[in-house]
Amino acid sequence: MDSILKLLENNARLTSAQLAVMCDMTEEDVKAKIAEYEANGVIAGYRTAIDWDKTDREYVNAMIELKVSPQKDLGFDRIAERICMHPEVQSVHLMSGGYDLLVVIEGKTMREISNFVFNRLATMDGIVSTATHFILRKYKDNGVMYSNTEEDKRGNIL
Repeated sequence: MDSILKLLENNARLTSAQLAVMCDMTEEDVKAKIAEYEANGVIAGYRTAIDWDKTDREYVNAMIELKVSPQKDLGFDRIAERICMHPEVQSVHLMSGGYDLLVVIEGKTMREISNFVFNRLATMDGIVSTATHFILRKYKDNGVMYSNTEEDKRGNIL
């Protein structure tokens, strides 16, 4: 595995100079390698991990399991591409096991997510069934730990 990729995956804010020291390379070589990765799509983007629960933003996330009838010669790809086009969809994964696709979506309310599933996903050709799971709290996501700073104020009952 390339050390530049692993370092950037853990901290995308590292500078070319820092990466050069850490990888025993020249800064120019690091910049060239990163440019190559970006051009080839190996580096698909850069993101910031935000703990939205520590803000006043109201949102709900859900994971939706989909059973799908694969299309002839296209398998699951065509329906996954159609699902990806919806702006509320955060990610789509082909899975093994009891269901075929896992879709992660975000909405303002549970009702908004329910309407999305009912009116948009379940009505798509090829969708056999859905199962929606609302995410109540994130503890760790994409390798980032989210701290629980809320103090338990229930007290002990003897």
